[in-house]
Amino acid sequence: MIIPVRITIFFLIFYLLSLACWAQDIKVYFSPNGGCQEAVISEINKAKQGIDIAMYYLSSREIAQALVKAQENKVQVRIVLDQGQEIESASKSGYLIKHGFDKIRYHLGFGLMHNKFAIIDGKSLITGSFNWTKTAEERNEENLLVISDEGTIEKYKERFNYLWNTSRPDSTNARGLEVIPSWFCTTYHLFCP
Repeated sequence: MIIPVRITIFFLIFYLLSLACWAQDIKVYFSPNGGCQEAVISEINKAKQGIDIAMYYLSSREIAQALVKAQENKVQVRIVLDQGQEIESASKSGYLIKHGFDKIRYHLGFGLMHNKFAIIDGKSLITGSFNWTKTAEERNEENLLVISDEGTIEKYKERFNYLWNTSRPDSTNARGLEVIPSWFCTTYHLFCP
């Protein structure tokens, strides 16, 4: 009778510990004003090596400033945005390019690049419905997850690499010089300014 009780206690403890570990893998935030933007900035500020971002809409000044600070601290930042962000007046892509970001690309697909995720140092994943905008932080009903599960992060890395490899660079560099000739855009019906 003692052995089955010990085995049961062992499996109960193992089960409870595994639940505790799983609970630490995901942090959940909601907006409006539920800490989503603060969580994004906090994760960016923790970056030491690299940040990969696939974002539909990026217009938050505070998040853009955190990205500039990360790059100044020698963190490699790669960003894939929806192609509409290249000419959208509220977009922070121009701001980032002016601050030395040379790894910004725009999605080439026919539909929207509607992803909203970032991978921090390959160890942390930010994802959810939350666009990196002031409106999403202050008005919209949004959600944000910060996940540290390695398997989930690996799948997002694969998706980011696919998006990166199928997107085009910014059509102008930081000095405003044309990088992709306009004839190329019109010939191949690409969205270029």
